[in-house]
Formats: sequence, C-alpha cells, structure tokens
Amino acid sequence: MDLTNKKILIYGMGISGKGTARLLKSKDVIMVLYDKKEDLDRQGLLKELDLPETTQILTGTLRKEDLEGIDALVISPGVPAREPGVQMAKDLGLQILGELEIAFEASRGRVIGITGTNGKTTTTALVGEIMKAVFPEVFVVGNIGTSFASVADETTKNSVIVAEVSSFQLESIRVFHPEVSAVLNLTPDHLDRHGTFENYAACKMRIAENQTPEQKCIINYDDEYLRRLSEDLIPEPLYFSRKEKLQKGVYLDQDVIMYSDGTQTVPVLNRYDMNLLGDHNVENVMAAIGIAVSFGVELDLLVPVIRNFKAVEHRIEFVCEKNGVTYYNDSKGTNTDAAAKAVQSMVAPTILIAGGYDKGADFTDWIRGFNGKIRDMILIGATAEKIRESALSCGFTSLHMEGDLESAVKKAAALARKGDAVLLSPACASWDQFKSYEQRGRLFKDYVKNL
Repeated sequence: MDLTNKKILIYGMGISGKGTARLLKSKDVIMVLYDKKEDLDRQGLLKELDLPETTQILTGTLRKEDLEGIDALVISPGVPAREPGVQMAKDLGLQILGELEIAFEASRGRVIGITGTNGKTTTTALVGEIMKAVFPEVFVVGNIGTSFASVADETTKNSVIVAEVSSFQLESIRVFHPEVSAVLNLTPDHLDRHGTFENYAACKMRIAENQTPEQKCIINYDDEYLRRLSEDLIPEPLYFSRKEKLQKGVYLDQDVIMYSDGTQTVPVLNRYDMNLLGDHNVENVMAAIGIAVSFGVELDLLVPVIRNFKAVEHRIEFVCEKNGVTYYNDSKGTNTDAAAKAVQSMVAPTILIAGGYDKGADFTDWIRGFNGKIRDMILIGATAEKIRESALSCGFTSLHMEGDLESAVKKAAALARKGDAVLLSPACASWDQFKSYEQRGRLFKDYVKNL
C-alpha cells in the first residue's frame, strides 16, 4: 500500500489517530485531521503532534465536500465502519484503512498478535515481559495503551512487536500478518457494534487469515465455539486447556501446567507458584506459554518471568485494606464474562459495584453465576436499571442504586463489615460516565484511598 503523495484523512483524534498522525507526518503524504468533537483544541492538537499551522483540521459532522480530493481514510478502532462519515467515504469509492494496517506495513521486525474477549491485556503484558527477557528490542502495543502507529517507525528488523488487537482493529485489516497469533476466548461482546455474536467472532478470527500453514495460532481448547472455528484456520492451531489433558499443547494437570510438543511432555510450573490468581489467569498464562514456545522461546527462560509477573492495573487489582475491608479494582471487567471471572476469584463475602455503558449485553447468566459470593450489589450508570431488573428476576434483591462511582464507594464502605471485600467489576463499558475504563479504575482507587 503506497500512500506517497496521497491526501489522507485521519478519522478520530484519540490515541490511535494521534499515533497515525505521528507516523504519517514522516511520510510524503498530505494529512487532514478529523474529529467529531466541535470543541476540539486545534492549537493544542497541532502542538502535541508537532504539525504545522497549515494542517487542515475538520470537526463536527463530516460533509461530502470535505472528502473532495481525499484518497483514503484511516479510521481509529473506535470508529464503526457503519458511521455515516465512513459510509459516505465508501460510497465515494475512497480506500478505508485501519490504524493497525498502516502501522503494520510501516513497521519492521517480528509480530505477535493477541486477541479474544477477555484476558488480552494480561496475556499481552506477560508475553511482552517474556520477550524482553529474551530479545533486546521489544515493543508492546495496541489496545494495551501504546498505539502501534506511534512506535512503528522506531522498529527494526531485530524488533519483536507484541500487539493486543481488538475486534474493532481487525474489522478493517487487509495484510496484517502476525508470525504467531492467539485467540484466547470468545463470548458475546460489543454487539452494539458488530450486531451479532457470529459477526463479532468472525472479526476476531481474522487475526489469523493472512498467516501461513507453517505458522501458529494459539487457541483455547475449552471454548467449544472457538475450537470449532479453529478447524478452518490456515495456520496450525496450538491448543491450551484447563480442563483436558492434551496430546499436544499446554494444559493443566492437577495444579501443574504442562507442555507437550506431541512426543515429550514436561511440567512447566505449579499454578500456585505465581502471583496471578484465578482460573482465568491460569488460562492467560497457558496462552502466553503457547505463544512464547511457538515463537521459539525456551521453557526455562520463560518460567522465572511468569513467577514474578503481577496482575496488570484494573484487572482484579488489589487497592488497599481499610478497616478490615479489602478493595479490588476490576474496571477492565467491561463485559459479563470478564466480571464473572472476577466474582469467582473472590474468597470473602463481597460487595459488588457494577453498571455502566450499555453494549447490549444480557446480565441474567452473570447474576445467576454469583453462587453466593456477592452479598450486596451497588449499581451505577446507564445500565443500572437494566441490571436491577435482571437481578430481581433471578431472585437477587440486595440491591442499591447510586448516581455515581464516588457515591457507590461510600455506600460500599458503609455496607461492608470487617473481613468483607469490595469489588468494582462493572460488567459494562465505561463510556457513559468516563473517558475510559482506565479513568474509571483510577478514580475508584482515589475514592477508596480517600475514605
């Protein structure tokens, strides 16, 4: 894809859009920046990106005349393909590119791509640490917080790039081609964007569509739907399983994680010989082992990294203990499956803070799976009433409605008794009241520490 002397409109000025702008300003292209926000700080944006005053910036509703002379749109992951401006560009025959695609083509080195509904950030961070222990030049990018585009020009042929990849990013790929890919699990999510679970799953599986038969895609064997989809993969699937002993792959035998190459089986480490807690984290670790081994890393090099690795911020993160009550931040629990894993990790009677932006999820199975672990639930955000109705239909009545997160934290502290836990695990995205799940999690920690 040659963009030389092309006029490119970068659609969306979030982290990815800014990363794309930084990348393209070193190329021979004419850039136009666009964001829906009417009150965008134009001068601040140009200064942040070190772009000339003459750079064209568009805001508000994109018009047909704004696209005159444009050769291609580069859309950020948060921009749906069905958004009116994007659809208008398609109707005009303009090329629609994703930030992931632009970054991949501009980068050099070897790429690992990791996707799935849950566990992406923990697995990506862990794989990144493993690679840093083996290779001198490692970039951890994507949904984890650092835009791939923002570092693409820094990569060399010796680089290892570990990318957390979302369904939003995979929606628009053409040539993105990781050497090793991984699909950790598939449960309904982002149905407000993708429409159906089948569409969502199909986007996730695109991570492997450009791989070769000799390459590997790491797959969760215990996810039956994902396992069926993996039968049509081009690359060779390498499975991991917490429930089954595999002839080849990574699996759990009693409490020991094992690896089999098909001829020889060796123990890797005990699940309790690491800092990560919960069955979901055992799966994340097994996936990371499968990725690393497929990438050529020796087992004895990765084990010390796993032993010392700690949970990432906002994923069942211990905040502090106050008056005998422990507080946990799981703001990254943005869907019911992730939030269910957080609930099942709790060992003390728990007061749960939940609710947020409505992605079209059904909360019934999540609530039925509390299994006595949740004593009270405090609801906030756009989905509060929807979750309340689901809870009542399931016979769960210990419900409290609060207007915002700060009030919810104060209510949780008032309800909690010594020995209890308070868990923020919203089962919803953050966009109704916050800019991101990171902001929500950090505010939660601030509110707790200020109690």
